[in-house]
Amino acid sequence: MGKQTWKAGNMLYPLPAVMVSVRGKNGEDNIITVAWAGTVCTNPPMVSISVRPERYSYQMIKESGAFVINLTTEDLCYATDYCGVRSGRDVDKWKETGLTPEKANVVDVPVIKESPVNIECRVVKVEDMFIADVVAVDVDEAYMDEKDTFHLSMAKPLAYSHGRYYGMGEELGSFGYSVRKAEKKKILIGKTAGKQAGRKAPETGKKTSSGKKNTGNPGGKAGSGARKPRRQ
Repeated sequence: MGKQTWKAGNMLYPLPAVMVSVRGKNGEDNIITVAWAGTVCTNPPMVSISVRPERYSYQMIKESGAFVINLTTEDLCYATDYCGVRSGRDVDKWKETGLTPEKANVVDVPVIKESPVNIECRVVKVEDMFIADVVAVDVDEAYMDEKDTFHLSMAKPLAYSHGRYYGMGEELGSFGYSVRKAEKKKILIGKTAGKQAGRKAPETGKKTSSGKKNTGNPGGKAGSGARKPRRQ
């Protein structure tokens, strides 16, 4: 099969589906779901979000100069979708979704309590998107272990891909695993086991290459020529 060439468009998937909380100049609060959010810089920490000018939240962000990116989870899938298809002009999204607004630590915009991570942002530039400094990150202690390590995977993060929401699935590896000997060995062993599992074992009663019948007794004693397993 070949590949089709489509007209130019944004097909950078999957993406994090995030809920962005905002506050207008008169103190009105709203939530907008954004799929076009990304990292601009690590040091200093900066992010960007794309919001169309006709959206209700666009003017609110321009007026306040701040917003909060709230990461989403599988449990927040319904609320995430709802906040993306309903306008704050018509409904109170906080009330309709049952989400809980909480006071942020730095910016004057509410964070979503149910979100595992709230990224507080202050706008520094407006182009076709809002570019902002990250001024604080609030994480839910429910996903911290006894060593104070944060595990976002425990929250079951939500991803968006071409019109659909997905869970993240099982872990396939950790950062740098391709060059770590222990994990490379584990992967190679797994591949070898998979190949062996795919081989068809001789049927009971059929003659083997030596002319003897296969007894079908895998638990029988190994002959004198059998090697002892080496310690790994």
